Amino acid sequence: MPKKKKIKKKKKVKIVKTKILEKKPKIVNPEEKPEIKKIKKQPSEKRAYNLKDFVVYPKHGVGKITSIEKATIGDIEIQFYKIFIEKEKLTLTVPINQQSKLRPISSINQINKCIAILKTKPKIKRTMWSRRAQEYDQKINSGKIYELAEVVKDLNKNTDIIADQSYSERQLFEKAYERLKSEFEAVLKINTEDVQKKMDKALGRVQISENPE
Repeated sequence: MPKKKKIKKKKKVKIVKTKILEKKPKIVNPEEKPEIKKIKKQPSEKRAYNLKDFVVYPKHGVGKITSIEKATIGDIEIQFYKIFIEKEKLTLTVPINQQSKLRPISSINQINKCIAILKTKPKIKRTMWSRRAQEYDQKINSGKIYELAEVVKDLNKNTDIIADQSYSERQLFEKAYERLKSEFEAVLKINTEDVQKKMDKALGRVQISENPE
Protein backbone atom coordinates (compact mmCIF):
# COMPACT_ATOMS: atom_id res chain seq x y z
CA MET A 1 0.00 0.00 0.00
CA PRO A 2 1.30 3.43 -0.84
CA LYS A 3 2.34 5.53 2.14
CA LYS A 4 0.10 8.40 3.01
CA LYS A 5 1.78 11.72 2.64
CA LYS A 6 1.93 13.65 5.84
CA ILE A 7 0.18 16.90 5.41
CA LYS A 8 2.07 19.64 7.25
CA LYS A 9 -0.15 21.84 9.22
CA LYS A 10 0.37 25.45 8.42
CA LYS A 11 1.24 27.46 11.43
CA LYS A 12 -1.07 30.29 12.06
CA VAL A 13 0.80 33.56 12.17
CA LYS A 14 -0.69 36.08 14.48
CA ILE A 15 -0.63 39.55 13.08
CA VAL A 16 -0.12 41.90 15.93
CA LYS A 17 -1.47 45.29 15.24
CA THR A 18 0.83 47.92 16.67
CA LYS A 19 -0.08 51.50 17.08
CA ILE A 20 2.31 53.77 15.24
CA LEU A 21 3.13 56.62 17.51
CA GLU A 22 3.64 59.84 15.74
CA LYS A 23 6.84 61.52 16.78
CA LYS A 24 6.08 64.81 18.33
CA PRO A 25 8.34 67.60 17.18
CA LYS A 26 11.10 68.30 19.69
CA ILE A 27 10.40 71.45 21.58
CA VAL A 28 13.46 73.65 21.40
CA ASN A 29 14.17 75.77 24.39
CA PRO A 30 13.53 79.32 23.17
CA GLU A 31 16.45 80.55 25.29
CA GLU A 32 18.83 78.53 23.09
CA LYS A 33 17.84 80.42 19.95
CA PRO A 34 20.41 83.04 18.95
CA GLU A 35 17.59 85.43 18.12
CA ILE A 36 16.41 85.37 21.73
CA LYS A 37 19.93 85.96 23.00
CA LYS A 38 20.26 88.97 20.76
CA ILE A 39 17.04 90.37 22.14
CA LYS A 40 18.38 89.96 25.66
CA LYS A 41 21.40 92.09 24.82
CA GLN A 42 19.32 94.88 23.41
CA PRO A 43 18.48 96.70 26.66
CA SER A 44 22.15 97.54 27.24
CA GLU A 45 22.57 98.43 23.56
CA LYS A 46 19.59 100.79 23.72
CA ARG A 47 20.73 102.66 26.82
CA ALA A 48 20.48 106.36 26.09
CA TYR A 49 23.27 108.69 27.12
CA ASN A 50 22.87 112.43 26.88
CA LEU A 51 25.12 115.21 25.74
CA LYS A 52 27.82 116.11 28.35
CA ASP A 53 27.30 112.79 30.20
CA PHE A 54 30.42 111.13 31.58
CA VAL A 55 30.89 107.51 30.52
CA VAL A 56 33.61 104.89 30.90
CA TYR A 57 35.20 103.16 27.93
CA PRO A 58 37.21 100.18 29.33
CA LYS A 59 40.41 100.61 27.31
CA HIS A 60 40.60 104.39 27.74
CA GLY A 61 38.83 105.30 30.97
CA VAL A 62 36.49 108.20 31.68
CA GLY A 63 35.27 110.32 28.77
CA LYS A 64 32.66 112.98 28.15
CA ILE A 65 30.04 112.86 25.38
CA THR A 66 30.70 116.00 23.37
CA SER A 67 28.16 115.38 20.61
CA ILE A 68 25.60 112.92 19.24
CA GLU A 69 25.83 112.81 15.46
CA LYS A 70 24.40 111.01 12.42
CA ALA A 71 26.09 109.71 9.31
CA THR A 72 24.82 107.81 6.27
CA ILE A 73 26.89 104.86 5.09
CA GLY A 74 25.41 103.41 1.91
CA ASP A 75 21.66 103.32 2.53
CA ILE A 76 22.02 102.98 6.30
CA GLU A 77 21.80 105.90 8.68
CA ILE A 78 24.03 105.47 11.73
CA GLN A 79 23.81 107.47 14.93
CA PHE A 80 26.90 107.68 17.13
CA TYR A 81 28.48 109.36 20.15
CA LYS A 82 31.61 111.48 20.06
CA ILE A 83 33.44 110.86 23.35
CA PHE A 84 36.41 112.98 24.44
CA ILE A 85 38.95 111.26 26.73
CA GLU A 86 40.58 114.14 28.58
CA LYS A 87 43.59 112.20 29.97
CA GLU A 88 44.61 110.93 26.54
CA LYS A 89 43.41 113.91 24.48
CA LEU A 90 41.55 111.41 22.34
CA THR A 91 38.11 111.51 20.68
CA LEU A 92 36.28 108.21 20.23
CA THR A 93 33.42 107.54 17.81
CA VAL A 94 31.05 104.91 19.23
CA PRO A 95 27.92 103.85 17.25
CA ILE A 96 24.83 103.84 19.47
CA ASN A 97 23.93 100.28 18.42
CA GLN A 98 27.43 99.10 19.46
CA GLN A 99 27.70 100.77 22.84
CA SER A 100 27.72 97.61 24.99
CA LYS A 101 31.27 98.36 26.15
CA LEU A 102 30.29 101.74 27.54
CA ARG A 103 29.11 102.07 31.11
CA PRO A 104 27.89 105.03 33.14
CA ILE A 105 30.24 106.44 35.76
CA SER A 106 30.02 104.95 39.24
CA SER A 107 27.72 106.00 42.04
CA ILE A 108 28.84 107.62 45.33
CA ASN A 109 28.35 104.27 47.09
CA GLN A 110 30.67 102.56 44.59
CA ILE A 111 33.31 105.27 45.10
CA ASN A 112 33.08 104.76 48.87
CA LYS A 113 33.57 101.02 48.38
CA CYS A 114 36.66 101.76 46.27
CA ILE A 115 38.09 103.87 49.10
CA ALA A 116 37.48 100.93 51.45
CA ILE A 117 39.35 98.64 49.01
CA LEU A 118 42.30 101.09 48.89
CA LYS A 119 42.55 100.92 52.70
CA THR A 120 42.96 97.13 52.76
CA LYS A 121 46.30 95.31 52.70
CA PRO A 122 47.74 94.50 49.26
CA LYS A 123 47.65 90.87 48.12
CA ILE A 124 51.13 89.43 47.83
CA LYS A 125 51.40 87.00 44.92
CA ARG A 126 54.39 84.72 44.41
CA THR A 127 53.79 84.11 40.70
CA MET A 128 56.15 85.42 38.01
CA TRP A 129 55.97 89.17 37.42
CA SER A 130 55.20 88.76 33.68
CA ARG A 131 52.08 86.77 34.54
CA ARG A 132 51.01 89.20 37.27
CA ALA A 133 51.59 92.17 34.96
CA GLN A 134 49.29 90.60 32.38
CA GLU A 135 46.59 90.05 35.01
CA TYR A 136 46.90 93.65 36.25
CA ASP A 137 46.67 94.98 32.69
CA GLN A 138 43.51 92.93 32.04
CA LYS A 139 41.93 94.30 35.22
CA ILE A 140 42.82 97.89 34.26
CA ASN A 141 41.21 97.46 30.83
CA SER A 142 38.15 95.57 32.15
CA GLY A 143 36.31 98.82 32.87
CA LYS A 144 35.31 97.51 36.32
CA ILE A 145 36.04 100.09 38.99
CA TYR A 146 36.53 97.60 41.85
CA GLU A 147 39.16 95.70 39.85
CA LEU A 148 40.87 99.00 39.10
CA ALA A 149 40.95 99.84 42.82
CA GLU A 150 42.46 96.42 43.56
CA VAL A 151 45.32 97.02 41.10
CA VAL A 152 46.06 100.42 42.65
CA LYS A 153 46.02 98.88 46.13
CA ASP A 154 48.21 95.87 45.19
CA LEU A 155 50.85 97.94 43.35
CA ASN A 156 50.94 100.76 45.90
CA LYS A 157 54.33 101.18 47.59
CA ASN A 158 53.20 103.95 50.00
CA THR A 159 55.66 106.39 48.46
CA ASP A 160 56.47 108.36 45.30
CA ILE A 161 60.13 107.32 45.32
CA ILE A 162 60.76 105.77 41.91
CA ALA A 163 63.55 103.49 43.19
CA ASP A 164 60.98 101.55 45.25
CA GLN A 165 59.31 100.19 42.08
CA SER A 166 60.46 98.61 38.84
CA TYR A 167 59.73 100.55 35.64
CA SER A 168 56.90 98.20 34.54
CA GLU A 169 55.35 98.22 38.03
CA ARG A 170 55.45 102.01 38.07
CA GLN A 171 53.81 102.21 34.63
CA LEU A 172 50.94 99.90 35.59
CA PHE A 173 50.43 101.64 38.92
CA GLU A 174 50.27 105.10 37.31
CA LYS A 175 47.90 103.88 34.59
CA ALA A 176 45.49 102.37 37.16
CA TYR A 177 45.88 105.31 39.57
CA GLU A 178 45.07 107.91 36.87
CA ARG A 179 42.07 105.94 35.59
CA LEU A 180 40.67 105.64 39.11
CA LYS A 181 41.40 109.27 39.89
CA SER A 182 39.60 110.52 36.76
CA GLU A 183 36.45 108.60 37.73
CA PHE A 184 36.66 109.93 41.30
CA GLU A 185 36.83 113.47 39.85
CA ALA A 186 33.79 112.93 37.60
CA VAL A 187 31.66 111.41 40.38
CA LEU A 188 32.71 113.57 43.35
CA LYS A 189 32.95 116.76 41.22
CA ILE A 190 36.03 118.02 43.05
CA ASN A 191 39.42 119.14 41.70
CA THR A 192 42.36 116.86 40.97
CA GLU A 193 44.37 117.86 44.05
CA ASP A 194 41.54 117.06 46.47
CA VAL A 195 40.89 113.71 44.78
CA GLN A 196 44.58 112.82 44.96
CA LYS A 197 44.70 113.69 48.67
CA LYS A 198 41.64 111.51 49.29
CA MET A 199 43.13 108.55 47.45
CA ASP A 200 46.61 108.93 48.95
CA LYS A 201 45.14 109.12 52.43
CA ALA A 202 43.30 105.83 51.86
CA LEU A 203 46.48 104.25 50.46
CA GLY A 204 48.68 105.64 53.25
CA ARG A 205 50.99 107.19 50.67
CA VAL A 206 53.72 109.62 51.70
CA GLN A 207 54.28 112.54 49.34
CA ILE A 208 57.90 113.62 48.82
CA SER A 209 56.84 117.28 48.76
CA GLU A 210 55.37 116.94 52.26
CA ASN A 211 58.72 116.84 54.07
CA PRO A 212 58.61 118.69 57.39
CA GLU A 213 60.36 122.06 57.37
